[in-house]
Amino acid sequence: MRYLFILLLLHTAAFAQVVPVDIVKKDNGYQLLRGGEPYYIKGVGGLEYLEKAKEYGANSFRTWSTENAKEHLDKAQELGMTVCLGFWAQHERHGFDWSNEVGIKLQLEAFAKVVDEVKDHPALLMWAVGNEVDLFYSNFDVWKHINDIALMIKEKDPHHPVTTVTAGLDVAEVKLIKKYAPSLDLLGINTYGGLDGAIKSLPYYGWDKPYMITEWGPNGHWESPTTDWGIPIEQTSTEKAKSYKKRYEMIFEDAENCLGSYVFLWGFKQETTSSWYGLFLQDGTQTSVMDVLIEKWSGKTPKNRAPDLNSFTINSKNAYESVKVVKKSPMLVSIDAFDPNDDKLTYYIKVVPESTDTKAGGDYEEAPSAVFEKVFTDNNFKIKAPSKSGKYRLFVVIKDGEKGATANIPFLVK
Repeated sequence: MRYLFILLLLHTAAFAQVVPVDIVKKDNGYQLLRGGEPYYIKGVGGLEYLEKAKEYGANSFRTWSTENAKEHLDKAQELGMTVCLGFWAQHERHGFDWSNEVGIKLQLEAFAKVVDEVKDHPALLMWAVGNEVDLFYSNFDVWKHINDIALMIKEKDPHHPVTTVTAGLDVAEVKLIKKYAPSLDLLGINTYGGLDGAIKSLPYYGWDKPYMITEWGPNGHWESPTTDWGIPIEQTSTEKAKSYKKRYEMIFEDAENCLGSYVFLWGFKQETTSSWYGLFLQDGTQTSVMDVLIEKWSGKTPKNRAPDLNSFTINSKNAYESVKVVKKSPMLVSIDAFDPNDDKLTYYIKVVPESTDTKAGGDYEEAPSAVFEKVFTDNNFKIKAPSKSGKYRLFVVIKDGEKGATANIPFLVK
């Protein structure tokens, strides 16, 4: 009897840790409740710099897999944050066969084990089953299996919502998910330049549940203007800051149906370039994009604001003018930047061959090595074009001692 009593106490103590999360329908939309209190997601996608995320006003972070799930949940609890815990459902584009019953069963069993292990953790906000399993797929049965995973989770854990995450949005996909995965409580959407269209299209596509934006940020490399030789042109950090501000406001405007968002990427990564998606540079430097997020999350303007960029040219041509030079020829670089705090600026220049290790869906990419690096204190200077013909980018990071501005110009050496 005493043994049973102790077991009961242990079970009750574990269950008492649970902070229930619910989605309630209101007359004008939906409300996410955590512990009975309204909870709007101000989230980051990534596992680095989480102390800064908390300091800046974010309240949640997202993972793409359940690797080290307990560790991440404990970290969130320590910081007073929550976690949207992702299950890495396998991808057809990586060779997984969604008709393979054995593989599907093994995956489901592995996921079930994780649910049992962490479902009562107080920092758990919700479960995300799969990230962009729809990218370059042809077997629509995947949604039936996503639904099976959702059913398994809900049977074991009635206290947390379940979502899935799509790569963008289209009407056929919405109808497939509604038909084959009705157990999902909400929809997660990864969208960049198409964010406004995705938000406005949802009701017309027939989606009648809540949603959240699970990745958003600058214009994606696949949707950006290109040079004459087909290389995508990256926004400057100043252009990105304007995009982030506009897109955050778009998300917040539909707070009646959108439960919040996870900005991408809270960290650093090589994807097309070394500066395209990361909210931090490799050395941890932050740009005016972060200033925008701090203001939106906390309502406070940072005391030290990042530098901004008016123009950046090679031989009087900007990134949109398809710069071409002769090998070993002089290249006149001109930078017009300013610092809101009137700090002295330093210009870190790097010439890098255009990346050839480009992937899809955020898969790992190897960064090319620089062929030239130099620091300048003047904003007008000359450098020599590479000695080998080919495709390159000229990167600049403009630092005020603490923060920076970024830009790059693709150029062709003939």
